[in-house]
Amino acid sequence: MRLILASASPRRLDLLARIGVVPDAVIPADVDESVLAGELPRGHAQRLAREKAQAVATPDALVLAADTVVAVGRRILPKVEDEPTLRRCLELLSGRRHRVLTGVALALPGGEVRERLVETMIAMKRLSAEEIDYYAGHGEWRGKAGGYALQGYGEVYVRHIAGSYSNVVGLPLAETRMLLKSAGYPLA
Repeated sequence: MRLILASASPRRLDLLARIGVVPDAVIPADVDESVLAGELPRGHAQRLAREKAQAVATPDALVLAADTVVAVGRRILPKVEDEPTLRRCLELLSGRRHRVLTGVALALPGGEVRERLVETMIAMKRLSAEEIDYYAGHGEWRGKAGGYALQGYGEVYVRHIAGSYSNVVGLPLAETRMLLKSAGYPLA
């Protein structure tokens, strides 16, 4: 059974390799990731994962897609591409709890889409201006939801994590493995 990963994320490829999965193809989905009016974080993550899976769906393969969202309350933080946005995100996260939500969707050859949503709670330490300056110099934050990488230097700012570590990195492995197995994908 062929598997297509509908994501350009190298982190997702690395995470899949941890469970012995190497996709037959990587075809990033081209979907508008804008937040819809009134859309909440959970619904946003689920909708985007589903839309990405459906955008790449094919009758001869499984298509795995995911979308990770960082949320403070009802507010969805952006994927950070510039330093001013990074600073705003880190100032908002400083000393607070936030949620990392990943929607995972698996499109089956018959058109069915199976979905999971995983939520992890993170408590960030209070960040000084010097710590934010230092982290801004790292550059690992580019393209990251909320502006930090738990698998990188950003980990030193996390006081507590409740839930799936791999979810925060970009793909909850236990749930992804269950989705793949339930669809008949061969896993040990």
